[in-house]
Amino acid sequence: MAKTQRTTRREFLKFGIAGIAGASILTRCSSKKPNPENQSKDRKIVFRTLGRTGLRLPVVSMGSSYAIDLVRTALDEGIVYIHTSSSYSERDHERILGDVFRDLPRDSFVIGTSPDLPYDFGRGGRSLDLGLNADPDLILESIEGSLQRLKLEFVDIYYLCSIGRAETARHEPYMRAFEQLKKSGKTRFVGIGTHSNEPEIIKVAAESGFWDVVLTSYNFRQTHREEVREALRNAADAGCGVVAMKTQAGVYWDRTRLRKINMKAALKWVLQDENVHTTIPAFSNFEEMQEDLSVMEDLNLTPEESRDLKLGTGLGLAGLFCQQCRQCQAQCPAGLEIPGLMRAYMYAFGHNQPDKALETLSGWSSAGLACRDCAACTVRCALGFDVRARALELAGVLESV
Repeated sequence: MAKTQRTTRREFLKFGIAGIAGASILTRCSSKKPNPENQSKDRKIVFRTLGRTGLRLPVVSMGSSYAIDLVRTALDEGIVYIHTSSSYSERDHERILGDVFRDLPRDSFVIGTSPDLPYDFGRGGRSLDLGLNADPDLILESIEGSLQRLKLEFVDIYYLCSIGRAETARHEPYMRAFEQLKKSGKTRFVGIGTHSNEPEIIKVAAESGFWDVVLTSYNFRQTHREEVREALRNAADAGCGVVAMKTQAGVYWDRTRLRKINMKAALKWVLQDENVHTTIPAFSNFEEMQEDLSVMEDLNLTPEESRDLKLGTGLGLAGLFCQQCRQCQAQCPAGLEIPGLMRAYMYAFGHNQPDKALETLSGWSSAGLACRDCAACTVRCALGFDVRARALELAGVLESV
């Protein structure tokens, strides 16, 4: 882990981004573990039932975290569900979790993961849709690797992720493979994950009667949030479990990381919707974990928290979260993969993850960003991003590598 931290720090210095945040930059899990004597022994835990799975889960679960102590503490603090994927950190995330799970009773936690499939990794990073050409046998093979790394005989939820088209969600060869895994006892339930075209994918999942759980992007910054809300209501009515991700919409309002989004308010906004059964915020340190868990003390938004969610609008800040709606794509005369670029920008300037930004920019060169050749940008982002300015900043990042 120390090696990863040093590499990230070095890459930041190479980026020239470290000067933006100065001494405030924190590496992953750099905060100290809290003193147990200072923690409430009577933490309020709000449970909801994950649709027809019948699983009773706290409304705050755990997304990616790369420290064993942090995972163990989260479970000690009442978290039950932990979300991962075979693609996270080149499978290291599953290995980390496996080191935790081997010491625990199997009925003391719930785990969800997804297969390692040949997504379309081109310029702009992970594809927003798997497509129809992946070999279904890879789904069956991938779970074996996950079970080995997790040191488990079965997972609770196995997801088909990165689904953005209805035809992919309905693709029978994929569904047959997932059904086979259920029948073999390798997974108890099957789910589908989406972070693009969410309302349609949620609708398909609900109507299919096949997918037990829907994992979806959902936050207060989405311009189509009411459509997502309505789709989730219908899915919950149909018996689907609902897990929300990307709940806190990018962490910061600005690239200099001086204006932080109110994390508790953002999470509360999602949990105001009772059709969301649990959420999977990522925890980088113990303080973030405690902050998110404290949301359960009172799920109601205070007047101050409601004002905080409008801070960006009041200050004229567009934020860093890209909702991947792709409305920008057809507008660009150069045909740039703008959603991928905006995601890289969020990683570089918002999440303090230069390695992730470089991964997303894989295949790009500074010269490949044609924005310099345009006298004016005609792209109008639904969230108000200055696309040309952000692309040029990324060109500077690429030049410094």
